[in-house]
Amino acid sequence: MEKASATSAPAARDCVLFATADWDTPYWTNKQHTAVEMAKLGWRVLYVESVGLRAPNLRSGMDWGRIARRLWRGLRGPRKVQDNIWVISPLTIPFKHGSTWVRAFNQGYLAWTIRRFLNRQGFSSPLIWTYHPFVLQTLEQLRLGHAEEASSQVVYHCVDDLSAIPGVDKAAFNAEEVRLLERADAVFTTATSLRDKCARHNSNTHLYPNVADPVHFGKALQPGPLHPSLAGISEPRIAYIGALSDFKVDFSLLHEVALARPDWQFVLVGDEREGQHNATLRDLSSLPNVHRLGYQPYAALPELLRGIQVGLLPTLINEYTRGMFPMKYYEYLSAGVPVVSTPLEFTQATRTWMEVADNASGFVQAIDKQLKTAAGQRDQVSLAIGDNTWGARMSAMLSRIPTQNQTDARQQQ
Repeated sequence: MEKASATSAPAARDCVLFATADWDTPYWTNKQHTAVEMAKLGWRVLYVESVGLRAPNLRSGMDWGRIARRLWRGLRGPRKVQDNIWVISPLTIPFKHGSTWVRAFNQGYLAWTIRRFLNRQGFSSPLIWTYHPFVLQTLEQLRLGHAEEASSQVVYHCVDDLSAIPGVDKAAFNAEEVRLLERADAVFTTATSLRDKCARHNSNTHLYPNVADPVHFGKALQPGPLHPSLAGISEPRIAYIGALSDFKVDFSLLHEVALARPDWQFVLVGDEREGQHNATLRDLSSLPNVHRLGYQPYAALPELLRGIQVGLLPTLINEYTRGMFPMKYYEYLSAGVPVVSTPLEFTQATRTWMEVADNASGFVQAIDKQLKTAAGQRDQVSLAIGDNTWGARMSAMLSRIPTQNQTDARQQQ
C-alpha cells in the first residue's frame, strides 16, 4: 500500500459519486463506505447508483424484478439517506450498452437528472468520483452552459476488472476506460494488476487496497453472547461471509474440504446472486456439517464472527477475481479471526495471519494449522490492521488529488 503524499487533503466540498452498486444492496462495498467517509469529513455527496454494466437476462425473473425496482426508485427521484448523502437511481435503457445511441441517451438523461439535483441543492463544481468508465458523455453534458465547471476534477476508483464480469461488453468497456483514464486527475486501484493496467494511461495512479472498519468488527473481540444462529453448531466453526456467487466462490473446493473433515462445521453467511442456481452449491449445502445462515445484516457480523474460529476466502481464480483484494480479509482480522485463502494476487504481498492453499488438501492443512496456532495471536490484530481503515484510506486518497489550479493547468496543455 502507498503512503499518502505530503500534500494535505482538499477541503470538503461537493461530490458526485458514480457507483456500480445500489446504495441499499445487502452487501456493502467500498462505494458506500467511500460516500460515508466523505460525508463524515463534511463533503456533500450525490451517490448515483449503478447504471447497469451488463444486459439483463429477459428469461430471468430476478432481472425483471431488478428492472421494476429500478423503475420505481427512479420515478421517486433523489432521496436523502443520511446526513450529507443523497441517492439517485438512474432511469436507463438496460440493453445494448455498447450501442452509441443507447449510451448517448442514457448518459444524456442521467446528466439532466443530475443537473436538476445540483441546481436544487446548490452543489458547486463537484468532484466527480467514479467506479466505472461510462460517465464521460454525462460529464460533457453537465458542463454545457456552465463554464465555471469546465475543469471539474475526476477521480477513477478502479476496484475490480469489471470488463471480466459475465455479460459485460468487454470491447466497449475497455475503450471507454482508456478514455476515462486519459481524462482522470487521479486514479486509485485496489490491486497491483489494476494499478499496472491503469498506469499505462495515467501517471497519477496509486495502489490503495481495500480496508475495513476495525471499530465495528472489533466488537467480536469483546465478551458477549454467541449469535443465536450458531447456538446449535459445534466448534470448530469455519466460515465464509459474503455473496455466494458462482463466478467468485469455489464451491467445488469447499465441497471437497467439507467432505474431508466431517468433524469441522462450515458456516456460509450470504445468499446466492440473482438468477443463480448452482448445482455444486446445492450439493455442498446438503452435507450435514455445512450450515447456510443466509444473508445477515452488517450490524450482526461482529457477533457472528465472535463464534468463528477460521475465516475463509475460497475465491474461484479467474480473470475477474485474480486481482481482487477482498474486504473480508481485514474484516476477519479486525474480528480476531485467522484467514485461509486461495492464491489471489494480494496474498503474494499480504500474508499476516493468513495461510494460502490452491487445492482441497492444502486447504485442509491450512485450516488445521490456523486452528492449532491462531488462538494466541489476537494481540497481533491492531498491528495487522494498522492504518488499513476507511478513515485513514479516505484521507490518503484525498491527499493525492491535485489542486484545482493543477487541474486547470493540465487541461490547458
